[in-house]
Amino acid sequence: MLKNFLLFASCLSFGFSFASENDSLALTNKDKKTSSIDFVESRYLNDSLDLFYVNNSQLFQEEWDHLAHPVFWKTLMTLSPDSCVINIGATREIVQYMTLDEWDEKSDDAKVVYRDSIRSVRGLSDDSKVYMTTGKRDFYTFEGVLPTISKGVEVFKQQNVDPWYAQAILMIESPGRLAKSNVGAFGSFQLMASVARSQGLTVNRYVDERKDFVKSAVAASSLIENVCIPEAKVILDKKGISYKENDLWFRLFVMHVYHAGAYNVAGVVNKINPNKGGMTLIQKMWITENGRFRNASQNYSQLALAAMLIFEDMIWECSS
Repeated sequence: MLKNFLLFASCLSFGFSFASENDSLALTNKDKKTSSIDFVESRYLNDSLDLFYVNNSQLFQEEWDHLAHPVFWKTLMTLSPDSCVINIGATREIVQYMTLDEWDEKSDDAKVVYRDSIRSVRGLSDDSKVYMTTGKRDFYTFEGVLPTISKGVEVFKQQNVDPWYAQAILMIESPGRLAKSNVGAFGSFQLMASVARSQGLTVNRYVDERKDFVKSAVAASSLIENVCIPEAKVILDKKGISYKENDLWFRLFVMHVYHAGAYNVAGVVNKINPNKGGMTLIQKMWITENGRFRNASQNYSQLALAAMLIFEDMIWECSS
């Protein structure tokens, strides 16, 4: 079905005030903040599905697509789960592709020797991490999430919240399915029960409104607007770091707050002790551990970037 996909319009700027063109009322500060966001509309040839999503041009203009970490995860997201890659943790350099059976055939001692040989050849320290990472194609079923993108974007627009976050979260959190994580997060926006309740949803033994897409999207937009973005600003302001809310690096920073919580993000930022933001700060967060900000937290914005790259590939390949 994706082969019938056609891109028929390019960047469209939309205001968030929902006023008519002739409306003389001044935009609120919140409206002004979001009115410059660009959108792209796409349509299947048979008109069975319209896609309305946020323009990802910063990915390419700022060359995030050239960074090793998101390119690594893009590879994993499209790799079969019966395959794996051996990679260096700090750089995500892929050393070797192999089947999972080939890896499992190695004894524990052989795996240790193999990892040590990689460290030796590349001049790495003894404590450098060398990972075996399996393909994730079975989890990242992006075709299934496409119908929800426009729906999520529209809900966030109606809430006057940057809809880029809806697009990013839907692409990496339980994409295309309703699933509960091993820590209890549930729904398309993977909200914890306590967080969902704090944003007005009913979650108890009888009712779980996290399974309702619109209600879950409203709760996620509220969380981002009223908790994640303000907390991100507090962390950056304490370091004297300037930012613009529509900058990709700031959005990725907010995504880390959404996933790991402000306390954990503040801890890793304090450890890095940066004097500026931008791509450099995000990259340092990818390789810096502190407290509970560890592997899964480090990977989160990498996954968002990788998913966006795959999303763009799907659209442009099918429109060519």
